[in-house]
Amino acid sequence: MSSAAKKTNTLFDHLLELRTRLLHAVLGVLVVFCCMIYFAQDIYQYVAQPLLEVMPTGTQMIATDVASPFFTPFKLTIVLAIFIAMPYILFQLWSFIAPGLYQNEKRLIAPLMFGSTLLFYSGIAFAYYIVFPVAFAFFSSVAPEGVTIATDISSYLDFVLKLFFAFGAAFEIPIAIILMCWTGVTSPDSLRAKRPYIVVGAFVMGMLLTPPDIISQTMLAVPMLLLFEVGVIIASFYYREESESESESESESESKEK
Repeated sequence: MSSAAKKTNTLFDHLLELRTRLLHAVLGVLVVFCCMIYFAQDIYQYVAQPLLEVMPTGTQMIATDVASPFFTPFKLTIVLAIFIAMPYILFQLWSFIAPGLYQNEKRLIAPLMFGSTLLFYSGIAFAYYIVFPVAFAFFSSVAPEGVTIATDISSYLDFVLKLFFAFGAAFEIPIAIILMCWTGVTSPDSLRAKRPYIVVGAFVMGMLLTPPDIISQTMLAVPMLLLFEVGVIIASFYYREESESESESESESESKEK
């Protein structure tokens, strides 16, 4: 068999493996979704609770579209199923890429994948339990006199999903910093020197990723700055270990040459 044919078969095998992993990931999401679809209305009620608790007495949420009472909880359940199945999805991704990694890369990537999942969940929890009560109480308190608050359920879902994704992605900053230092894109000392620009960038990102209010923008920017410092500290330990191992390997090679 020619080398070209071997390469083609190898590529085809990789594509088959990728398809299998994707199917397993989709199947995992479907299993979680089927387990939760019966509780779709209760799930939406729980997600809407931060707004319902601060709405004025006698007001309630509304549905302006005919099908939104059905499709809005349905959409939320699909997104929640993806969130819950994320560890299994990442496991399928890890199973696909792990055979092509070196041993030292496996020791780094596996904890990073676990840490990224935990940080993403932490960002969602921070948004729901810390940001939502403060932001919704502020919105309700500044409503003009004579204006009745009656939030549409579809608009509310779009709003909270945007914040969930924004805070979940923002909490991945330590992972991004570690990866950048590991690949040599930057170094911890370089990041510390650029701290003033990072502060400005955090508030700009908070402005772009959240609705146009100062509360949610600040409550996203401040955790981003704290996570930046955490990422720099963790990257410093790893960067130091890498430098020491490289110097040791260089000294060993020099001694062998002598």
